[in-house]
Amino acid sequence: MFHIKEVISPSLKEALLLVFLIVATISVSLVQFGAAPHLPILVSILLLIGYGLIKKVPYHLLESGLVKGAGAGMSAVFLFFFIGILISSWMMSGTIPTLIYAGFHLITPLFFFAIVFVISSIVGLAIGSSLTTVATVGVAFIGMASVLDVSLAITAGAIVSGAFFGDKMSPVSDTTNLAASIVHVDLFTHIRNMGWTTVPAFIISLVIFAFLSPDVAVTDVEKIMAFQEGLLKTGGIHWYAVLPIVLLIILTLMKVPAMLNLALSSIAAIALAYLHQSYHVSEVLSMLFSGYVSATGFADVDALLTRGGMQSMFFTIGLVLLSLSMGGLLFTLGIVQTLLGKIEKLLNKVSSAIAAAAMTAIGINILIGEQYLSILLTGQAFQGQFDKLGLTGKNLSRVMEDAGTVVNPLVPWSVCGIFITSVLGVSTLSYLPFAFFCLLCPILTVIFGFTGKTLTYKQAE
Repeated sequence: MFHIKEVISPSLKEALLLVFLIVATISVSLVQFGAAPHLPILVSILLLIGYGLIKKVPYHLLESGLVKGAGAGMSAVFLFFFIGILISSWMMSGTIPTLIYAGFHLITPLFFFAIVFVISSIVGLAIGSSLTTVATVGVAFIGMASVLDVSLAITAGAIVSGAFFGDKMSPVSDTTNLAASIVHVDLFTHIRNMGWTTVPAFIISLVIFAFLSPDVAVTDVEKIMAFQEGLLKTGGIHWYAVLPIVLLIILTLMKVPAMLNLALSSIAAIALAYLHQSYHVSEVLSMLFSGYVSATGFADVDALLTRGGMQSMFFTIGLVLLSLSMGGLLFTLGIVQTLLGKIEKLLNKVSSAIAAAAMTAIGINILIGEQYLSILLTGQAFQGQFDKLGLTGKNLSRVMEDAGTVVNPLVPWSVCGIFITSVLGVSTLSYLPFAFFCLLCPILTVIFGFTGKTLTYKQAE
């Protein structure tokens, strides 16, 4: 979005005041009144338009900024549609239920916290939703931890770490697709590049959770068995149900564009579904649009599997378009340029630019408490600076996830923090010290920025 030219140059005081008003509007609306983020963002857009009109900026230029900002996210919009379709098709084919079912077989009496972390990671990776993972299998693990009389705080830390590993690395995660799209990076290129920070963070977290695991026997497996029984009720647990994932991996290695990859994998999953289900064409079309509805009779399993469809993406798409439109206005009115101009001399090194981008994503999470905005605004603000330094877009998209996606659950007043606390019954500050994966990712991304390791430059592509 850095290609949008400013039509005025506001003073630093005006720029700071406007940013403060926007942050205050969004923060108070989300935290104090529990509003959906769309409304305060829309109010912020009106605030910026009002400021522009006061400064005698022609309305058609303000409207042009809105449109250009929203236009930057159209590739993400189409990807989100295909993600919704992919999730529905993978539910129909049994791909996601089979992955989750296999994950539960990893439960052993030893290394309880490590196993909780691994299974939460598998489920999160399969469904691409951290909050759904926390609200379903996470609740089951908290129940087991209570029976075993082990630390609920560490258990919650393991759940959150695993869930957000999946949210960060899953090709069906909206945050993953958003981060890649906002800086125009291929989805699977983005995921592969995140491995440089994500894999070490995962391994270190796994070792720590294994070390912290108490020597207890998992005697009460009722909840886990209930999950497995419910998953079997879907009728989709088969070895061949993983074939759509195999196809997805093969197409990824062949560097097939993300949209075509998701579409082909969805088609394969739909075809596979007919091996064990007798769907009518109208049912398939309905599920692809409205989402898969699980009817096993097991409430937790049904809550976990009822998801997907194009319609499920409308909330995210609306938020993306509104946020990008606001970003377009911030650039059109020269607000971002004014703020960055004051610190540009400090961002003339790769290390400082990466650190500043990471701190911006973390700061937005702390000030506003919104995961998507931490990704969107960071990408908009630093894309131009990374380009000037010769860094490829995948460097920035990695920072956006390392310091944006996984930091949100660590903020007590954030959307994720409030939700997780209410669902697990463990306060954010209690599990924060044990959410090792979420703590390590931003640290590693800044360290690699200062060492220059794993960074990719344009001339090196």
